[in-house]
Amino acid sequence: MNVDKAKKRIAKQVKKGFNGYPKISIEYFGVSHDIAVEVVISFILEEGVEPQEQKFVSENDVREDETIQSTLVKIIERANASTVEEVDGVSFVK
Repeated sequence: MNVDKAKKRIAKQVKKGFNGYPKISIEYFGVSHDIAVEVVISFILEEGVEPQEQKFVSENDVREDETIQSTLVKIIERANASTVEEVDGVSFVK
């Protein structure tokens, strides 16, 4: 799947808003607001449960990495997520 198609599919899920659980959250991290070098995707099965997290790292912008974006789409689909949230912008690496 090309990167633009993957990003559109993620954006479409995000626009639906909160529809209950299971819930997926996506947050991008970088050393500046221009380039995200890692992404953390969190899965929450139900309210009050500790999230399961997976991190993907790249030397280039992960938002433009076809493999990572396609993987995020596959995780969302396989989790059968009712809600997908995405943190706006790029947070600074912890």
